[in-house]
Amino acid sequence: MFSNFTTKLALKKAGLPSDALDFASTSKSSSKSSTNGSLPGLDELQGSNSSSGGWPAWTYKKNLPLTAQAWLSPAPAAVAVAAECPKPGDLAPLDRDRQLSFGGGVPVIVLFLRCVGCAFAQKSFLALRALATKNQGRLRCIAVSHSSREATQRWVDLLGGAWAVEIVIDEDRAVYAAWGLGLGSLWHVLNPTTQIQAWREKGWLGVRVADSLQRTGALKKPPPPTTAKGKAGAGGAAAAEGGGDATENAPLTVLGNKWQQAGLFAVDGRGTVIWAAKALRADDVMDLDAAAAALGF
Repeated sequence: MFSNFTTKLALKKAGLPSDALDFASTSKSSSKSSTNGSLPGLDELQGSNSSSGGWPAWTYKKNLPLTAQAWLSPAPAAVAVAAECPKPGDLAPLDRDRQLSFGGGVPVIVLFLRCVGCAFAQKSFLALRALATKNQGRLRCIAVSHSSREATQRWVDLLGGAWAVEIVIDEDRAVYAAWGLGLGSLWHVLNPTTQIQAWREKGWLGVRVADSLQRTGALKKPPPPTTAKGKAGAGGAAAAEGGGDATENAPLTVLGNKWQQAGLFAVDGRGTVIWAAKALRADDVMDLDAAAAALGF
């Protein structure tokens, strides 16, 4: 059932080999490695090939293409996800490391990205960038990414730069959690509407970002030193802890993960949420025009 042309195209889009779902050659000993016969969990996927138990080499996280790693279920967010997103009239949430700040009379629009390389995130980001450029000096526009600093920078570069948009890196998803944005369900990502829209889109940059990271050796570079609050680099973006290969040490996958929910919020100059929306499906493109209109732009 896994040999049809459609399945091979889907595997290629995910960055997996065309025979990835062919378990015919899997050792019988693999059935003994799991009492319930299920696929290996994330801990097993992070293991070494020497303890494969017969599973194909590609099933291990460090051997998976970066684009395929984005489909793995990530570790829980660093803090508990808020029960719900802030609603109009609520004060803007304070995240653990105070990466987002409000007030001072300047309104703010905050876009939480799904993951870099996502065509739907790309559309939202480009709309945010156009809005920020048009209203520079009157409106702050912030894009929050849970992908790695290197992957986010490559993606932004491929899109022509951030321009007037502030970029916040939130690899452990503490900021996402403070704003009530957790992981979507299987239906959120794999519903028919999203899948149809995904196949129609031509703006996927995940493969290009992954190729750039691997070609330049960016994954082997240790992260910059952190301060007491775990921040590093321009803009106060948080850096991952530890050193070595980012594919093994990052709390999430390098390109982020496909299950993260996106969101968009408009906050006035006093720090009060004026407009709020959480993506209903993975293919939702955030309505920047509505957010700006709520703030009078």
